[in-house]
Amino acid sequence: MDLEQEKKLNLSEGIAIGVGGMVGGGIFSVLGLAASIAGHASVLSFVFGGVVALLTGVSYSHLGLRYRSEGGSFTYLKEGFSNPDIARMGGWLLVIGYLGTLSLYAYTFGAYGSSMIGEIIPGSFDLWRRVLASSVILVFMAVNLQGAKTTGATELLIVVIKVLILAFFAVIGFTSVKPENILPVFDKGLTNLVIASALIFVAYEGFELIPNAIDELKDPDNDLRKSIMYSILITMTIYVSVAFVAVGNLTPNQILKYKEYALAIAASERLHDLGFVLIGVAALFSTSSAINATMFGTARLMYDMATKNDLPSSFAIKDRSHGVPFVSLAAVSISTLFFVNIGTLSQIASFASVTFLVIFTAINFVAFKLRRVIEINWIWPLIGFMLAMLSLGILLSYLLITDWSTFVFIMAVYIIMIVGDLWFVGKEKWTDYPLEAKDELSQ
Repeated sequence: MDLEQEKKLNLSEGIAIGVGGMVGGGIFSVLGLAASIAGHASVLSFVFGGVVALLTGVSYSHLGLRYRSEGGSFTYLKEGFSNPDIARMGGWLLVIGYLGTLSLYAYTFGAYGSSMIGEIIPGSFDLWRRVLASSVILVFMAVNLQGAKTTGATELLIVVIKVLILAFFAVIGFTSVKPENILPVFDKGLTNLVIASALIFVAYEGFELIPNAIDELKDPDNDLRKSIMYSILITMTIYVSVAFVAVGNLTPNQILKYKEYALAIAASERLHDLGFVLIGVAALFSTSSAINATMFGTARLMYDMATKNDLPSSFAIKDRSHGVPFVSLAAVSISTLFFVNIGTLSQIASFASVTFLVIFTAINFVAFKLRRVIEINWIWPLIGFMLAMLSLGILLSYLLITDWSTFVFIMAVYIIMIVGDLWFVGKEKWTDYPLEAKDELSQ
């Protein structure tokens, strides 16, 4: 095996990118939101979300093998829509969606870290949350600057540690589940289950990052599809198990009161201080790996868009020694620092869920449209499209009726994105030098 192959990602590292991207802020930060809406059925909301993710994962695996590109979703939208404006807007939507999820993961990292520090320094929760959230972004920017192999190896280590801790919590906590906390299952109705599923859908964002790294997989023909499907199945198993134990050990009021770090409280009910610390550590590892994986994929997406003249050409500059699009990486990091310090948990989670439901609806549509080209059974992308569209419509209706401020926040971000796109399109040229010369600038 040559040196270049040794630097590439194997199957386990590919799965780690997917699991790391999904099991991040999701289960740790949105469980309280799900419980407040679906009640006892909040556990099933993770099942429903997983089904939508699996169907969409089938579309991504076929599209990824047919159109091999670091652009991932952006490339597929370009292939599926003849209008270049739709694909470009889809790319911009992806970028801000990833900024939203990065902010969610960093916010959760800061919340759990601050909850542990807070025992030592009372009254400093919000300050430490902001400091820790900002610091973790900068740390993983530095990690990603070292190249794909370092990112993949780091991801695998972090994923193994957090999965082991969460599995231990699920096994121990299962013995103390209180029947009155989980029965009757549909205590708040079936409709609220669908609403909760849509609201926490951001917990399944992350698997679509794997196709972005297809050129860095050792055996993409065999490993891409496996990496996507295995990572979703592993994540769904973790979510359902952990959510069942958390809901079974805490009352809805407890989950709402401690929603930013409810799992740590659930663990402390069974294992006291040890449980709180273990879940706190798992949360820190989980959000760290999610930041690592998402930052990795987003920087490469922006690079791909820049090479196709859908972003300023400066984002296509790569570092010669590691092949890292460092300008894109820096832009992602700085933007996330801003986002995580202005948005609330509810605003960030809702925005990310809405954004990725829009994207996954479009991707399933593209897969259905190109079904003969990518050789996929038409039924899977069609069902995925219908479920994603249903979830999106229900979530937007729910926010419009019950959470006007969050709805306005989401619309405001989209308006800013559209204005930025119109400004970009209005520019004749961003640079006077060709893309082929950009690598030379980084020497």
